[in-house]
Amino acid sequence: MQPPDAGTVERWAWDYILATTLDHKLAPPSVPERWEDRPPVRRLTSPGRPPELRVVARAEKTRGLKAPLGRARALHTFFHHELQAAELMAWALLAFADAPREFRQGLLRIALDEVRHMRMYEREIVRLGHRVGEFPVRDWFWTRVPSCPDPASFVAVMGLGLESANLDHSAEFAARFRAAGDEEGARAQELVGLEELAHVRFGVRWFKHFTGGLDFDTWCRSLPAPLSPLLMRGDPMQRDARLRAGQTEAFLDELARFRPRESEP
Repeated sequence: MQPPDAGTVERWAWDYILATTLDHKLAPPSVPERWEDRPPVRRLTSPGRPPELRVVARAEKTRGLKAPLGRARALHTFFHHELQAAELMAWALLAFADAPREFRQGLLRIALDEVRHMRMYEREIVRLGHRVGEFPVRDWFWTRVPSCPDPASFVAVMGLGLESANLDHSAEFAARFRAAGDEEGARAQELVGLEELAHVRFGVRWFKHFTGGLDFDTWCRSLPAPLSPLLMRGDPMQRDARLRAGQTEAFLDELARFRPRESEP
């Protein structure tokens, strides 16, 4: 696969995905202003990984959050989620080269937001007396999202799926960090949740653009197997936040009611 031209947005995305240093992942160079003319489709299959990050097949279970070690472990997981999200926004920018420029510009903005969230989580991990790389990570997003065949499927998984669920999870963990007496960690979770609103709103907008509306059944069909709506909601769901991000009452009612079909005997 031919790399993009040097000095282009596409090359920035390519280099970010394949970078193998933690410094590049946390503080990539400035994004060029030039976009490639008529870029080809480029679908990278895996990211570069800094040696500090030990990738494992199965994630460790999140233990209690009362001790700083437990909270640092949870934050390390969130850090890696943000890293994968940043990489996959860059991946989609390359994979859906024929999508509207405005859509790909939005992917770039979100990628930069995710990088900023990574730096915030790194500071929180260090504050708790730990460091990035101290805990293993799982590249779960990368085993699923690159199977998205088109932009509608991508925003179904990311904006309407994983990032929507993060509205729920960030509120849950903010409450748990606060209950543990960690107000700084709680505020970090709340800030991420607040900024995810724009990412979910982006997903809603472009899912409507690509499919003609926000229909629950269409969304379900857009999720590549084996992904399920069960993975795309927390308990409880933050309905007010999801509504502010553009999801509808009808969509949320169906998401709340969703149960997988029983297996055939």
